[in-house]
Amino acid sequence: MLIAVALASVAIDQISKFLVVQNLELGEVVPVLGDLLQFHFVKNPGAAFSIGNAYTWIFAILASAVTVVIIWFSRRIRSFAWAWVFGLLLGGTVGNLADRLFREPGFGVGHVIDFLTIPLLPAIFNLADVSITAAMVLFLILTIRGIGLDGTKAVPAKKADGADNADAAVARDEN
Repeated sequence: MLIAVALASVAIDQISKFLVVQNLELGEVVPVLGDLLQFHFVKNPGAAFSIGNAYTWIFAILASAVTVVIIWFSRRIRSFAWAWVFGLLLGGTVGNLADRLFREPGFGVGHVIDFLTIPLLPAIFNLADVSITAAMVLFLILTIRGIGLDGTKAVPAKKADGADNADAAVARDEN
């Protein structure tokens, strides 16, 4: 499941970027849903909010490292929901990494194609960013709900005379 989600995420991201590059001029703004959603074609050498424009190569290295860690870590995942989390994260990371590796101005320093803008956010982003954000939202939901990588829910320790099981076990050992 993780691989399928990642591949779909990368494909959708790269196809959307291809269509933007082929059909819009750099800097062009096209209303899609009025002011609620617009296409605004930019090339971003930095990270979120164009931070770190001079360090594009560092972002390429970090994205490569994240990709390797997710692939290595994926063997531990036994949950459908967590497979979605890491599939979306992997797909988004690889989508933006592909831009950094293969787009102008050159290998490792390529600019990421961004084109989505909504009035709630002071940023222009792409579908890889949407995948990464969706992964983080799912991560928070699963973590708050106590769902482990194996899909089981953590059960809180039961109270024994007002103390949790660990305190009760220590008390028994001291007697």
